[in-house]
Amino acid sequence: IFAAGVNFPPGPANYNFDGDRQMIEANLIGAFAWLNPIASMFQSAQRGQIVGISSVAGDRGRVGNPGYNTSKAGLTTYLEALRNRLTRHGVNVLTVKPGFVQTDMLKAAQGPTPFKITAEKAAGDIYKAMRARKQQIYTPWFWSWIMFIIRNIPSFIFRRMNF
Repeated sequence: IFAAGVNFPPGPANYNFDGDRQMIEANLIGAFAWLNPIASMFQSAQRGQIVGISSVAGDRGRVGNPGYNTSKAGLTTYLEALRNRLTRHGVNVLTVKPGFVQTDMLKAAQGPTPFKITAEKAAGDIYKAMRARKQQIYTPWFWSWIMFIIRNIPSFIFRRMNF
């Protein structure tokens, strides 16, 4: 299970290139560095399961945190590519897209954090998905509907939403 990540305070006033670079290095490049050798090992073994913790934030670029959104979108796409490569070798790749999980990182969040769940709830959802060998889940499950709506909001409206 790859579950590492950083996030800096969002908002246009807090934007800076170095913060975005650090988020992309930790959340995306770090994932490449860890997942690539693991994927090769599982491919050789012809079995196994890789779980990557991405985020609902990777589904659409928000106003306030482009580096975090980019890093999680990249991770989601990377996990999909690994899945496409490894499925034929008996390896399942599960992408987990949590909403707001009560962690130390969430304590630093600015702005609304609706539908918070405990880390234990998220872990239970991930465990169930692993047992079912799912390819992707949102946790809690209703984020799939929320993100479906958000992904389909026209851009000229989405740009005006401040979250």
